[in-house]
Amino acid sequence: MSNLAIIALVIFCLTYLGIIFNRLPYVKISRATVSFAGAVFMILFGVISFDKAIQAIDFNTICLLLGMMIVISALKIQGFFSLIASKTIALASTRSKLLTLITFISGIASAFLVNDAVVLLFTPIIISICKKSNLNPIPFLLAEMLAANTGSAMTMTGNPQNMLIGLASGVSYSYFLIRLLPISLLGMAIIVLFVRLFYRDTFKDKTKISFQGDFSYSIKEMRNSLIIFLLVIIGFFFGKIFSFSIPLVALAGAALIVLFSKSEPEKILQGVDWSLLLFFASLFIVVTSVKDAGILDGLLQIKLQDNLQGIIFIYVLSLVLSQVLSNVPYVILMLPLLQVVGSEVLYLHLAASSTIAGNFTIIGAMANLIVIEQAAKEGVTISSKTFLKIALPSTILTLVLSILLSFWW
Repeated sequence: MSNLAIIALVIFCLTYLGIIFNRLPYVKISRATVSFAGAVFMILFGVISFDKAIQAIDFNTICLLLGMMIVISALKIQGFFSLIASKTIALASTRSKLLTLITFISGIASAFLVNDAVVLLFTPIIISICKKSNLNPIPFLLAEMLAANTGSAMTMTGNPQNMLIGLASGVSYSYFLIRLLPISLLGMAIIVLFVRLFYRDTFKDKTKISFQGDFSYSIKEMRNSLIIFLLVIIGFFFGKIFSFSIPLVALAGAALIVLFSKSEPEKILQGVDWSLLLFFASLFIVVTSVKDAGILDGLLQIKLQDNLQGIIFIYVLSLVLSQVLSNVPYVILMLPLLQVVGSEVLYLHLAASSTIAGNFTIIGAMANLIVIEQAAKEGVTISSKTFLKIALPSTILTLVLSILLSFWW
């Protein structure tokens, strides 16, 4: 191994250790800052040139994520999520109905609004609903976080890793949705089943829920943003007819939102998670650096076949590495391997497995951590034991069903 390769390997290992544990000795870091530092050191030590580092950044993914963040930020400011909460309460007359509605609304909303953003906004709303209805919020929060991950698997805009996979694979938005919709819906039904099973005493109670309070929102205030959001979704499905790429559709929607929504543009832009964009851009540089240094040659030489054996290999790898690396860094590492194979089916299974596997443990997906942290702020504690008794069986069953669905694909 050359000196340059050794340097690249050291930087790579330190970067991923920082991502995994969110800490390094003697320095204060976050996932975004450690990946950024790793990218900069790759350039400083000559592992990759500055020009090639810029070229390594997948700006299609960055632009898609940025566009969706701006659209979501405007909807959040204008009370869109309060509107959803209000309608959920109006439809939920019993505990079982409320659980089902929270599960499927969280999942479907995550498919089109990015799961991390959905749980960030839904969690305090769900806790508020439960407190005002004298309900234990934990089973509903478990359903929310698991459903947000599972539901986000159905579209390439549901989560950051799907954006990466969808754009790398070149499949259409509608094809991605059609193939992954069944497993997402089945997964959400399984979540409802296991939550009701483990909290059977709660859901045996069939008395009508009495909700005290309301969520404020104005349809007039959010009308323009809702119309633009609807146009963005339509654009995802039909943009190719006019040669509009998915990232361009998202950016166009973001531009229209900041120009024509009734909120101040500065407030909308403040809602963008700029650190996540930095995290992505930096990881692209780090992974490209180690690839060019030859460190990933062993991975690229794996003879991954477009068959059941290859699919099972991806699922096992996803289940393990999504817990170690988290699903976004794991997918970025896997993309070079799949690009060698070039199989649309394997790309789709990587999307399904990496997303659903994020439900296996608390640290498997960022959405899990967001819900638990938000709940703690509201005085609700979700322990690892409580999480695992629902997450383990529901995740394994969903992954197995997803493999079986490969015969349908």
